[in-house]
Amino acid sequence: MTIPPLVKLIVGFLFPNTQLYQWTIRKLSSLWGGIERKSPIYPFDHTDYYRDIAPVLYKAFVSFKGLYPADQLVRWKLQAVALEAESGPKRSVNIDPGYLDGARLILASTKDHAHRIYISDGIFAEVTLRFMFGKWISYDHTFPDFKSGCYDDFLSLVRNDWLSDKRRKRRTSA
Repeated sequence: MTIPPLVKLIVGFLFPNTQLYQWTIRKLSSLWGGIERKSPIYPFDHTDYYRDIAPVLYKAFVSFKGLYPADQLVRWKLQAVALEAESGPKRSVNIDPGYLDGARLILASTKDHAHRIYISDGIFAEVTLRFMFGKWISYDHTFPDFKSGCYDDFLSLVRNDWLSDKRRKRRTSA
């Protein structure tokens, strides 16, 4: 049996206001533990796909302390879907967990598409970005906001945290 790789849990979320930003941070912390990094808050104006949540949206990311087994992606997405349902009478936030390692950013989705792979329990995974030659590189299917590069600095910081945690784990397990 292969041991799943250890990754950084990272969550991107859309929200319309400060109260729901803070609510989401609290809920994510209670589910998955200490937050290591919070991104800047970005205006989310690359698509109007989520206009059912609110006409004006913002996006933020958090990453969590430590390393997690990659095989938990389905569980994380199912928990995120439950949180979305809890956010209000109609979905008031969109929560997308994923993971990052030295080579890629993987995101989970409940929606099938040609570039997504079914994992289990109604959850699909996609490689959203890859890290090559010192930078994040998109694919033709990459969401426009990720493709724009506006999150690259934050993702690189989280990647550095992953590298540091991997080195520390190697030293302590040797």
